[in-house]
Amino acid sequence: MPKRSDLEQKALQFIVNNGYDGVLQSELWRKLGASSREGSRVAIKLEGKGLIRREKELCSGRWTYRLYPKRFPASIDLIADCPCLMCADNARCSSWATISPQNCEKLTKWLLRIAEEENGALGDS
Repeated sequence: MPKRSDLEQKALQFIVNNGYDGVLQSELWRKLGASSREGSRVAIKLEGKGLIRREKELCSGRWTYRLYPKRFPASIDLIADCPCLMCADNARCSSWATISPQNCEKLTKWLLRIAEEENGALGDS
């Protein structure tokens, strides 16, 4: 029988890998090869640590939970299209200069677009 911390780590990894769609708690138990009791305890423990959120869902006439990660691992893809990377003013840009991230229209538009995309993805789940 795997140690509880190993089971928690595997569960969290599986939940994160399912992304914004989340995963049904019952699917998690089967994937981990755990009993429903073990699966429930792991999910509750991960929720208590603030690593996932659980949302009640009716599936095939039975109540269960869908598990969603609260955070995703960082990826270079997240900043690949950041306007700062190719900005002609990059060398002169700083928080104490005339040209700064605080007053950059391109950066503001990019951040707002990312926020809208993230809110859309979270709203779809």
